[in-house]
Amino acid sequence: MLHLLVAALLLILWALPVSADWLCDGDRLQLERVAGAVDVRGLAGGIPNSSDGTLPGDGILLSWRGTTLQLPRTNNAGPPSYTDGRWWWREPLGERPEFLERRGDVIEHACEPLVDAPVQTH
Repeated sequence: MLHLLVAALLLILWALPVSADWLCDGDRLQLERVAGAVDVRGLAGGIPNSSDGTLPGDGILLSWRGTTLQLPRTNNAGPPSYTDGRWWWREPLGERPEFLERRGDVIEHACEPLVDAPVQTH
């Protein structure tokens, strides 16, 4: 019973928006993590397929160059990655993010942390 209570509390905390700002190809990119709807009832072994604080159904919102992209989390191994088939975002721990766009060829957008912006984490 205690593990279900802890899991429910973690889901509430994960539901709080987490955001970060980057500078990608010279333009500000705002990222907001969005928790998906996961029902923990009946999962005695915990939530399967959780990765680095993210769960199945989670996603991100990327606002960049006047467009907002909603990218769902993939089930790929390694650090959480997000894609809609055209756009790809992944933040390897301690490294710059991978921000890719498929338009015939794959276009890699170079991103760096935006120093002046506050970064929220939990």
